[in-house]
Amino acid sequence: MHPFFILAVFAPCFTLGWEAPQYREFTRLWQDDFVGTRGHLPNLANWKIIDGDIGVNNELQIYTTDARNIQLSGGDTLQLIPWKDEGAPQGWTSGRVESRYTLIPLAGKLTRIESALRFGSNSGGSKQGLWPAFWMLGLSIQQGISWPFCGEIDIMENINGELVGHGTLHFESRPGISADTSIPDRDWHTWRVEIDRRPDILDQESIAWFLDDSEYHRVHRDDINNDEAWERLAHSPLFLILNMAVGGNWPGNPNVDTLDGYGSMVEYGYVAHYSS
Repeated sequence: MHPFFILAVFAPCFTLGWEAPQYREFTRLWQDDFVGTRGHLPNLANWKIIDGDIGVNNELQIYTTDARNIQLSGGDTLQLIPWKDEGAPQGWTSGRVESRYTLIPLAGKLTRIESALRFGSNSGGSKQGLWPAFWMLGLSIQQGISWPFCGEIDIMENINGELVGHGTLHFESRPGISADTSIPDRDWHTWRVEIDRRPDILDQESIAWFLDDSEYHRVHRDDINNDEAWERLAHSPLFLILNMAVGGNWPGNPNVDTLDGYGSMVEYGYVAHYSS
């Protein structure tokens, strides 16, 4: 039977119809609320579906365009699903999308980027090697500027099913500036970054991380003390990435005896960009 039909008959369907919220003090400039038919790909006008081995971090997965790894749920969510696959070069397949949309944090404005997401229901002990993320890269990486010089803002990273979220900046040759926060459970939570260009003094500009409206990390421009790096992080075009990596330098290799697909997926309810 073709994999699409297997999914259509047997795959769990997690439904939560919604759209990105409106905020009184912000204008919503862009969103994707992942409306569509179950088993289909997300809107290709909004997203590039990554297909193949991108060769980073010693990760094990091959990204595919197969509904087995990436699909709309039919309940207004996007599911990225890792699977053990003996036919894959390193034994794993998964899903990754990159936005065609780019955003620029504007001078004098507060830029907000957020998503509601949740993790599959499997316990942390059965998620060794998983690395779901919601993050951004500087568009300059598509124009010949290598990582980490392009700039990277990790809005949410999670490894090994731990109830801990990580927010990080990567720039220049430094290992990054990072902080983490406890996650109450594996259910729906809102993850957000705000890039604040309202201060008149450049060194007071900042990037802040939030979980469910609570700030847990903030980096000011003077914490970096590098004009070019700050320009790429907070003044230049960025694009969004949603992915589920398997293995790699940070989480290590997966537990092949217990890792399964749907209980180990990451699911996104919406992604949105706002400006004050």
